[in-house]
Amino acid sequence: MSGPDVNLVLRSTRVVTPEGTRPAAVAVAGGTIDAVLPYDTEAPAGARLEDFGDDVLLPGLVDTHVHVNDPGRTEWEGFWTATRAAAAGGITTLLDMPLNSLPPTTTVGNLHTKQQVAAPKAHVDTGFWGGAIPSNVKDLRPLYDAGVFGFKCFLSPSGVEEFPELDQEQLARSMAEIAGFGGLLIVHAEDPHHLADAPQRPGPAYADFLASRPRDAENTAIEGLIAHAKRLNARVHVLHLSSSDALPLIAAAKREGVRVTVESCPHFLTLTAEEVPDGATEFKCCPPIREAANQDALWAGLADGTIDCIVSDHSPCTTDLKTPDFASAWGGISSLQLGLPAIWTEARRRGHSLDDVARWMSAAPAALAGLTRKGAIEAGRDADFAVLAPDATFTVDPAELFHRNQVTAYAGKTLHGVVRSSWLRGVRIASDGVLAEPTGRLLERDH
Repeated sequence: MSGPDVNLVLRSTRVVTPEGTRPAAVAVAGGTIDAVLPYDTEAPAGARLEDFGDDVLLPGLVDTHVHVNDPGRTEWEGFWTATRAAAAGGITTLLDMPLNSLPPTTTVGNLHTKQQVAAPKAHVDTGFWGGAIPSNVKDLRPLYDAGVFGFKCFLSPSGVEEFPELDQEQLARSMAEIAGFGGLLIVHAEDPHHLADAPQRPGPAYADFLASRPRDAENTAIEGLIAHAKRLNARVHVLHLSSSDALPLIAAAKREGVRVTVESCPHFLTLTAEEVPDGATEFKCCPPIREAANQDALWAGLADGTIDCIVSDHSPCTTDLKTPDFASAWGGISSLQLGLPAIWTEARRRGHSLDDVARWMSAAPAALAGLTRKGAIEAGRDADFAVLAPDATFTVDPAELFHRNQVTAYAGKTLHGVVRSSWLRGVRIASDGVLAEPTGRLLERDH
């Protein structure tokens, strides 16, 4: 057995490694993976052995798109509840979005406020995105030096007045500033002019809401974003891609060497417009859940690498904000705890493997954020794991979810994949829905 300090060995007939799934024994020393060894390697004297049988040992998931809303809107969510939901769902690292909290993460002082709130409550490792708004170009470099992982901006209204969108001139200015110090700009890409021109019919009909957020709004915004990135040699990331029409644009840009990456989300990949009942605003998000044919094309984009990763865009709110009127209801899907089983249920139906899921939901988001110790079961990485029973099923009961407001678009759905336990740096943090005391660390970008 490798290394004299090994104190834990995790064994499974199915360990998902960068080289593929195989029987293996994973040796852990001091919270770090020491070695990935043959399955029948004997554990050293004094080391604890955990044998998971045929349950799958996955790298802990990395979710780079979570709205924790803490402090300031903690009735919507908070670090205690969000990180418990993450741990229960196999997520061992998350990055918090800079808006919906008060204050937003747009200055170094505001970042420190959020860090102080998060530190005692984090059940999983937690990092922070900064925000790029019209008034804070001067704050971007100081925020980067303070350890944020990059900067989020909106090209259309964000829904909260303290986080205004960037127009094209402001986008170019912020992007140039961020590119100047080698940072990453992550973008909610919907064009405000297309949104303004779209039909706006309030009410409970999902078809009317869908018409109000047309694909053209995404496509045009992404086209402009790519043009700026190409001109400035900037690194940009398209958030929560919903319109499959944009995939050819993105694929062409990647072939040309434009530094663009793309994510999509469980709701776009597992839910369809055709199944959304009128008035069911738990399904409302922006951009919206689109038609089944669009979803098929998103999966093709994942399969061919045009879409890099899958993250939750967990954006919860209080129950009263989910009014039956799609125009006025808060837009956001709560899925933090359910992303892995939701994606696995659909991935297996479409012939994908858990190797694919681990790449999309762990390795790729870790790479996006530069989290070099996360995202894979290999020597030198943090000993972060999710243990999944891939053939077991469960029916989603909102009352059993850990996020603060038990509203979810997945209520009543039967999903494949039960998360048996989650491990953070070699410590079991969740086991069959029972959570340990918080041991998550606050992360800063590798300088």
